[in-house]
Amino acid sequence: MGESLQIRRFELMPSAEEFASRIEAKNVPAVFSGCVKDWKAFSKWNVLNGGLDYLQELVGSSLVEAMLSRSAPVFYGDIRSHERVSLPFSTFIGYCKDLLRNGDDGQDSFSQLRKQEPLDLVTQNGDSINVEEHLHQIYLAQVPIVNAENEEKVLLEYLREDIETPAFLEGKILASVNLWMNNARSRSSTHYDPHHNLLCIISGCKQVVLWPPSACPYLYPLPLYGEASNHSAIPLENPNFDLYPRAKSIDEYSQKVTLHAGDALFIPEGWFHQVDSGDLTIAVNFWWRSDMMSHMLEHMDAYYLRRILKRLTDKEMDRMLCMPASPVDHKVMDAGAQSSNRNAGYSGQDLDLNHQTVSVKGNLEQGFSLHELEPDALRSLHELVSLVHDRVNWSQPVGNISKDQPVGGEQCEVKELINTDLFNLEEDTIAKILWGLESHAFRSVFLAMAHNFPRTLEAFLLHALSPVGVEVLTRKFEQMDQMISAEDRSQFYQKFYSVFDNQFAAMDALLNGKESFACQAFNNVLVQYLGISRNYQWNRDQ
Repeated sequence: MGESLQIRRFELMPSAEEFASRIEAKNVPAVFSGCVKDWKAFSKWNVLNGGLDYLQELVGSSLVEAMLSRSAPVFYGDIRSHERVSLPFSTFIGYCKDLLRNGDDGQDSFSQLRKQEPLDLVTQNGDSINVEEHLHQIYLAQVPIVNAENEEKVLLEYLREDIETPAFLEGKILASVNLWMNNARSRSSTHYDPHHNLLCIISGCKQVVLWPPSACPYLYPLPLYGEASNHSAIPLENPNFDLYPRAKSIDEYSQKVTLHAGDALFIPEGWFHQVDSGDLTIAVNFWWRSDMMSHMLEHMDAYYLRRILKRLTDKEMDRMLCMPASPVDHKVMDAGAQSSNRNAGYSGQDLDLNHQTVSVKGNLEQGFSLHELEPDALRSLHELVSLVHDRVNWSQPVGNISKDQPVGGEQCEVKELINTDLFNLEEDTIAKILWGLESHAFRSVFLAMAHNFPRTLEAFLLHALSPVGVEVLTRKFEQMDQMISAEDRSQFYQKFYSVFDNQFAAMDALLNGKESFACQAFNNVLVQYLGISRNYQWNRDQ
């Protein structure tokens, strides 16, 4: 977890300007100690000091919508795991008072009044349930006190006068203010919200575990097209690492904070979080849209989507090659101006297919007999040539590659099976050899191959390279280009491509391999970030 993503705790409340510039803009959680201790609610709603009586008298018999979950104490966000039921707020408070008075025996020690008049609730599916039998499975979750988007859903407007909007939220357009109240220990499933969130603890204690949006692949988000797309598929209380292998890394990205009565936690949009609540906790949260989302232009959505997917795909390609993370956006910014053609050394200025410079031939062929190569370069050349001959079928013998003799006129066919993972660097011997060559040795190896083994070089590019091999080869081209002069680059590529009978076919092989590797990275992004099943068959033509 980088230092820039570490959660900070503030003892003094920031101004609205400080919050916007120093905290909200960084999109990193922050704890504000004692933020709500001046609220009327902080003293009036205290469950250990008559708060339940106060709330019961204030709200009366107003109906509230509660979450009923048979998976309690864990409450999952997927509607397949819970139902919504309506009950009088005063009735819920009455059950809380019974539990507070009788402790763990409360479920078996309801007041005589409720024993004599049991309440049956009707779920949204029309099922009738007895509250006493499911008391520990009921949670007042996200009950609106203020709802700017749907005033008809406001159920507890009487509570608005007891809470205050923190001064540092001045100027924010609030989407909603909600009550969260549980009568027994509970845990929310891991999820993120599409709004900024300020969670304020009025009574009791909550423990919150948070993960940054970049940890999304390790939390296995549910499919984007699903009803609960902002939730993780992993049951953190008992994760199955065989089913969710990436989840083994979730602890590396998590941070845990404990919130006591009076504290507030800023949870930025997109941060995954899981909340554990103690017995009889009461909290209020504020939701508002971030400036970034508020300022996004609708007609730009397709562009933003492509930019983000391109950036994630570039990062995934680096990960597949075991490379460190690259600067945030340089690849995306350069994508339009610097196509993969340049990396392969075949832009118009590097290679003229219709006219080869004859004078280059003598210059490059001098000094590239095998015995003049450095030992490491010679060993790499021998390994590559051997692997090429192992991966193709030859109609004529190729001789002993350790001798200084050119190999020409060979005819080859691709073997039906290539024992390599087409996209895995660690499993592809050719790609690993290329990846380990420094720029000078890389240039020497391929000039020597072009001079001594032209047909092998042709087979190497057209038949022996997997997609990961092509990606590595073109990246090594790019590294070499940065180390040599423009004249040397031009000479190298002219010699390299001169061995191909059909130079356009060579370019196609490079482009197709790079696109295949990038397509695999893109599919990995869909799986890791959007929850798309690996079994889903993508049609590249659609």
